[in-house]
Amino acid sequence: MENKPLVIFLMGPTAAGKTDLAVALRQHLPVELISVDSTLVYRGMDIGTAKPSPAELAQAPHRLIDIRDPAEPYSAAEFQQDAEREIADIVAAGRIPLLVGGTMLYFKALLDGLAAMPPADPDLRAQIEKDAAEHGWPYVHQQLAAVDPVSAAEIHPNHSQRLSRALEVYRASGRTMTELRQAQQQNAGPAFRERFRLVQLAVAPRDRKVLHGRIAQRFHKMLEQGLVAEVEALRQCDQLHPALPAIRAVGYRQVWDYLDGQAGLGPVFSETEMVERGIAASRQLAKRQLTWLRGWPELKWIYTQSASGDLRPGQEILRDALNFIDTETI
Repeated sequence: MENKPLVIFLMGPTAAGKTDLAVALRQHLPVELISVDSTLVYRGMDIGTAKPSPAELAQAPHRLIDIRDPAEPYSAAEFQQDAEREIADIVAAGRIPLLVGGTMLYFKALLDGLAAMPPADPDLRAQIEKDAAEHGWPYVHQQLAAVDPVSAAEIHPNHSQRLSRALEVYRASGRTMTELRQAQQQNAGPAFRERFRLVQLAVAPRDRKVLHGRIAQRFHKMLEQGLVAEVEALRQCDQLHPALPAIRAVGYRQVWDYLDGQAGLGPVFSETEMVERGIAASRQLAKRQLTWLRGWPELKWIYTQSASGDLRPGQEILRDALNFIDTETI
C-alpha cells in the first residue's frame, strides 16, 4: 500500500469552497491540480463556470481547464483518458495528483471505468427531446425505467441530459447502459484503487441553507462580473446552440433563454425571473451532487461549519484536510 502513488480527490457541491481548499493545499503539499469539472474545460466560459481567476491559476495551475471549444462536446470517456494521462505525468515528476471538482460522473469514470457506448445519434436524441417537450421528462424517465430500471433508479426524473443519453443508448444498440457497464467491468484491467493510494475528501457546509446562501451570492456576483455579456458573446458564434452540453450548463442555459426572449426567439420573462431560475438550477445541481456524495464509499467529510453552525476559519478546514491526507505517509 505505501509503495503505491498517492492520489487525492477533492469533491463537493457547487459553491462549497473546493477551489479555495485546493489552492491552500498546494501551499503545503507537493500537489499538482487537475480540474474535474465538465464546464471548466470550455474556453470563453469563465464567469458562469466560476473558473479560477488568473491570480489563482498563477498560484495553483489547474490542468484540464480551457481545453475545448464550447461547440465541441466533451465526454466522461475523454476526461478519463485525459485525467489518466495527467495523473501519470504528475506521478512521474514525483508529485501528487490532486483532482478537484464537482462533476461526480468524471470521478466515477476514473474509479470504475466506462463501458464502450454507441456514438451520439442526433435523430434519436431529437425524438426523445420531442417526447419530453410533449409529455415532460418524468415521462421519459418512465420509458427508461421500463427497459433499464437500474439506470433509471440512478437518474433523477428531471435530469434531462443523462435521461436522454441512457434511453438513446438503448434505442441505438438494443442494450442498456447497465448491461454495457457490466460487460465492461468483467473485462476491465486493474482498478484505479488497486494502482493508487487514494484519499477522497468532500467539502461542504453542514447546513443546506448556508450552501443555498452561498449559491445565491455567487450567482449575483457572476451577474455583476458580466455573465450576461459573456453569454451574449457566445451567442455570436453560429456554431453554438442550446442543445450543446456547454450551453446547457447551469447558469448559461437560463441566461441564454432570457436573451432568446429579449430577442423575440422564445418565451419572454424578466431579468428577475432569470436570476431566480439560475439560482434554482444551481441549487438543484448541488442537491444532485450531494446525493452522489452521500453514497460515495471511503469518503472523508470536511465541514465548513462547526457543530454549532458557525463558519470555520480556512486554516481549520485546511488542517482537517491535511490530517485526513496524513502528511507523515507522504
